[in-house]
Amino acid sequence: MNNNDLNDLVKTQLDEEIIDDENKLDEIVSMENILSSDSDEDTEEFEIGYDDYGNMSREKLLEKFKEYLANYSLPASKQHLEAIKEAFENIKSEEEEEIDKHYFLDSGVVSDLPLDPLQKKFSELLQEYRSKKDHEREQIEEEKERNLKAKYEVIESIKDLINRQESLNNTFQEFRELQHRWREIGPVPQTKLHDLWETFNLHVENFYNYIKINNELRDLDLKKNYEAKINLCEKTEKLLLEPSTPATFNMLQKYHNQWREIGPAPKDKQEEIWERFKAASAAINQKRSEYINSIREQQRKNYEAKCELCEKVEALVNEEIVSPKKWKARSSQLIEYQNIWKTIGFGPRKENNQIYSRFRKACNKFFRKKRDFFNALQEELLNNVQLKTELCIQAEALKDSTDWRKTTDEFIKIQKKWKEIGQVPIRQADALWKRFSLACEYFFEQKHSHFNQIDKELEINQKKKIELIEKVKNYKVSQDGEKSFNELQDFQRNWAQIGHTPIKDREKLANEFRSLINKQFDKLNLDEGNINFQKFKSKLENWKVTKQFNEKIGLERIKIIQKLKQLETDIVIWENNIGFFIKSKNSDALVRDFTNKINIGKENIKLLNDKLNFIDTML
Repeated sequence: MNNNDLNDLVKTQLDEEIIDDENKLDEIVSMENILSSDSDEDTEEFEIGYDDYGNMSREKLLEKFKEYLANYSLPASKQHLEAIKEAFENIKSEEEEEIDKHYFLDSGVVSDLPLDPLQKKFSELLQEYRSKKDHEREQIEEEKERNLKAKYEVIESIKDLINRQESLNNTFQEFRELQHRWREIGPVPQTKLHDLWETFNLHVENFYNYIKINNELRDLDLKKNYEAKINLCEKTEKLLLEPSTPATFNMLQKYHNQWREIGPAPKDKQEEIWERFKAASAAINQKRSEYINSIREQQRKNYEAKCELCEKVEALVNEEIVSPKKWKARSSQLIEYQNIWKTIGFGPRKENNQIYSRFRKACNKFFRKKRDFFNALQEELLNNVQLKTELCIQAEALKDSTDWRKTTDEFIKIQKKWKEIGQVPIRQADALWKRFSLACEYFFEQKHSHFNQIDKELEINQKKKIELIEKVKNYKVSQDGEKSFNELQDFQRNWAQIGHTPIKDREKLANEFRSLINKQFDKLNLDEGNINFQKFKSKLENWKVTKQFNEKIGLERIKIIQKLKQLETDIVIWENNIGFFIKSKNSDALVRDFTNKINIGKENIKLLNDKLNFIDTML
């Protein structure tokens, strides 16, 4: 076989191997598309940080954020920075809630939200972080463009290898160096990747076609490629022993990139080695899918649990709460829901921020309602302080009064008003009540003391009147009517001068005295008018001890005036009649009769006037 035939055979074999490897490459690219469809989205979502940021203070989180930002590249630190950011904002919200929970103090003083220098510093670092991300993104894009340009330069260099007059070994070695250089160049823009590989493969194929490499060199190259692919298979199979994490999957992608960079293997080994690599990749992909599905299922359960908590908090928000005690109970309930929320993991990425915002919105609305309630309550309490202070002033102004009945009524009114006024701040309640009660107690103690003294005087008066009743009962009327009359009048004057007795037996004693004194007057040899007047005086004296005295004596006065008017009218008529009868014959008896009536009427008028005068002295 001549050299031309050998070269044609080698070219044919190379064509078949390149075509077969291109088919494998298409299959690899297809698999990578499937695998990578979740990778960018899930890597960040499922990555677990090295530090438990949820248990750190805001000061420590600020320090960690600053450390990662200053000492690490964004690709290496992005997950940590985002986790720190979320932890910091959650703690800030919780601290604000704590202020809301204790917004209304026992003293009735509302606390203002404190200044937050940590938040200001963290906001500055976030701005630096965003600027750095924007800058690094620009650098990556610029780097990809430079890499694209560099890879096209490699392609141009491969094109330059064609038609060289150097030894085959030197040319092939330079080709290998160009391949190595190609692999060393970093990523290029995704939109240019397909065309780039199309061009590269085309010129590699042209190179192989041009140099018409001999079988031994080609076999050696294929053997090296085969060994490199076996090594990749072994590395890929070891990944099956690792936990299914984003890092494991990222490593698989790197191995796929390396596979792509390695040239074709011997034709009789190509299918075998590819099936081995594909099986290991598929197993890792299946493990990865199961891991992602389990995470998503757990996230779905977390989301449902968080939805339930949101509904409970929203129910608290919609509840009508009208007492501080009930607000305290509902606040404790809400804090319990918040603690439960912290124990629940993340929900699905698309819903996680949404459900968190819903929960935060409901919590904030609850505490705003609580703040509004206690603001209104504080205003009411302060108004109640003013009202009760005014009642204290009124009570203090009345406490020295000796107008016992009127002042007692006033105290009863202001005590009723005090009860109708609502609560005051706890720290002022005792002082106000002590001030008010001291004024009330002072007045009623003075009143009690006063009436105790009166009760003693009434008891003394009662003894005196009982003794006087005994004297009247044992009194013996003498033959000297004038003397007895004066002594009986002295008894009446003494009775009036003694004063009031306890109300329980007051009327009974008065009736007994009047009955006895009237009997004594009846024994006297006095004219009817005088006796009548003395009995009248005794009756009025007895009335003085009754509650209806003013009413009775008023009616008695009206009755006497009516009798006076009637008598005066009758006397005028009788006098006219006498004048008429004098002119008549045989009228002496009638004149005497009317004259007698007129005299008696005038005596009665005098008696009635005496009674009126006595009534006036008692009014």
